[in-house]
Amino acid sequence: MRLRRLTYVLLALAAGLLLWSCASIGSPEGGPRDYTPPAVTKSDPKPGTVNFKGNKVKINFDEVVTLNDQQKKVVVSPAQKNQPTIKSLGKTVTVEFNDPLLPNTTYTIDFSDAVQDNNEGNRLENYSFAFSTGDSIDTLQVSGIVLRASDLEPMQGVVVGLQSNLADSAFTTVPLERISRTNDKGQFTIRNLKPGRYHVFALNDLDNNYMMSRNEDYAFIDSIVVPRVARFTSQDTVFTFDRRVDTVFTGHHTEYLPNNLLLSMFNERYTPLYLKKTERLGRNKLLVQVSGPCTPPRLDILSPAVHDKDWYCLQSRATNDSCVYWLTDSSLIKSDSIMVDLYYDKTGPDGVTAQAHDTVNFVLKKSTAELKRLKEEAKEKENMEKDLRRLQEQRDKLVAAGKDPTEVDLNMAAIRKKEHEKAATTFKMAMATKGSMLEVTDSIAFDFDTPVKHIDQSRIRLDVMDPVDSTWSAVATPGLQVAGPYDILHYTVPMRLEPEGVYRLTVDSAAVASIYNYVNDSAQFNFSVRSLDEYGYIVLHVNSGDKAFVELLDGSEKVVRTARVQQGTVRFDNLVPAQYYARLVIDSNGNGKWDAGDYARHLQPEEVYYFPWPAKLKVRKSWGMEESWNIYEVALDLQKPDKIKRNKPEVKKDSLEKKKNSTGDENQDNDDEFNSTGFGRNTYSGNKYTDYQKNRR
Repeated sequence: MRLRRLTYVLLALAAGLLLWSCASIGSPEGGPRDYTPPAVTKSDPKPGTVNFKGNKVKINFDEVVTLNDQQKKVVVSPAQKNQPTIKSLGKTVTVEFNDPLLPNTTYTIDFSDAVQDNNEGNRLENYSFAFSTGDSIDTLQVSGIVLRASDLEPMQGVVVGLQSNLADSAFTTVPLERISRTNDKGQFTIRNLKPGRYHVFALNDLDNNYMMSRNEDYAFIDSIVVPRVARFTSQDTVFTFDRRVDTVFTGHHTEYLPNNLLLSMFNERYTPLYLKKTERLGRNKLLVQVSGPCTPPRLDILSPAVHDKDWYCLQSRATNDSCVYWLTDSSLIKSDSIMVDLYYDKTGPDGVTAQAHDTVNFVLKKSTAELKRLKEEAKEKENMEKDLRRLQEQRDKLVAAGKDPTEVDLNMAAIRKKEHEKAATTFKMAMATKGSMLEVTDSIAFDFDTPVKHIDQSRIRLDVMDPVDSTWSAVATPGLQVAGPYDILHYTVPMRLEPEGVYRLTVDSAAVASIYNYVNDSAQFNFSVRSLDEYGYIVLHVNSGDKAFVELLDGSEKVVRTARVQQGTVRFDNLVPAQYYARLVIDSNGNGKWDAGDYARHLQPEEVYYFPWPAKLKVRKSWGMEESWNIYEVALDLQKPDKIKRNKPEVKKDSLEKKKNSTGDENQDNDDEFNSTGFGRNTYSGNKYTDYQKNRR
């Protein structure tokens, strides 16, 4: 009886607590965040429909959807001349074709990850829809990755396509037959292919004609690709709690091959040559710009007719596409108009480059401020000449009267001195190496604002301080040397500086004269050289062979140092402590620089490799590191460190939320920010990376 009463009491208490909680006022919880992407509920026509006769596809989803960046992400293959109209409304996405559909053709609408739900932005990954206008639907597919050849950046949003026309000219004359676009990791899949033999291309299609132009980025595979299907089995084992085999399941799988295509994208740097710009840069400079590397343009003066034979100094880049002609003839400098016959390299309609000729008038354009200054200078000169004439008349009168003209002579001399000082000027020389602390790898360098005519090397002295008694002693130098044949404003003192050295460079006044006979003011430059104890070194043992060089890079991927591989080893000494990265170039032609490919010659770009992440090249003071580098050990798409990668995969909103929920901090610094795993099950099978694919499975 007591037990029954106790039961009644407990039930009453529970009911009371329930009623109290129901009466409490509070905010309802929103529940867990939705990470589920939209799901297809139905479509018209159905996926895989054959003998399709319409011109519109409608796809319904289980929630309201939007299309993200559809112009770049949604691809219809075969490509249409007039782009289909693609739009979303509520839970429906509609694709309406504006061109007649080809007969007996399988069509693919590849949405990539453009479809997302309207509320949370969850994306439906790798979604595609296919139908056929014939009796059957094609099902083969190929996949791979596109990387920029020069620096292994994943190429995002570029067109990848196939051609069954195997003629070399097809890439430049016939639109690609089946196309897709790369995703944010540079990966691609071309679906619904017929059995056959194909050439594969990638293209940054600037003119949207699906054919290669020489000014576009492109990539090609030398061999013929044959899509095929491979079937294989796998086994999964279920164990009991005591680790005995319970059940063995056998799975049957289908794999579409090849799924490991690697396309190295490059730009030929081809530019048709044409005259880009001519301009007079003030009184003493003429500018001529051509669209690309060329021989220096030739200028023949037509007027003024009277001028010196050697009337200019040429300043140019190594490519000669931008040339400045410094005038040295005073008659040309004074002339407001200079007419020339201009001869330059120009590419004709047939693609052949030949010398072209134009007549150009270089007219001096005077700004309002310059006109005002010239007017003031003319007025000042006129007043000065009046004062001199007046003083000369006074002097003549004094001499005629037998009086002493000394005071008048002094006044006239003062005016002439002022006029001379105004006309005479110096030109600037500035030390190009910034700061007073130099690295042991630095050289003494100067920049001038006007071309140099003469250097008196005896008036330039370099002294070094004795560390014991702090006295100065002279150091023998090769003197100031011009940096290059046309780099006429940059000079160096090519000599080795001693570590911990304290130097003083003295340049006497008038040691350097410009082409206009201006001279420098006296100057003194004091600087020190860093101690060897503040540096480190890196030694890399590479399996590339010696026909290669390594570029040491900083955190912004700027080249810090370059060295050739010698007997399988490359060494970098005297490195400032920092985090470095390394890029190796297989220098096939031995010219010391990376070279692009050439489709017309079936020439692939030179191969590039990165010292792979997560290994680090971190230099510390008085410390060195020695590493072995197997350039094939890590698949190519995983080699470049994420920290210097520019084309990083897009961080999707749902991934960021999941990361925050799992770690409590969406900004947590993980080594692999994007959880990279490499592309494909056997990426790059059949090339140099095959032996290392077991590390990727």
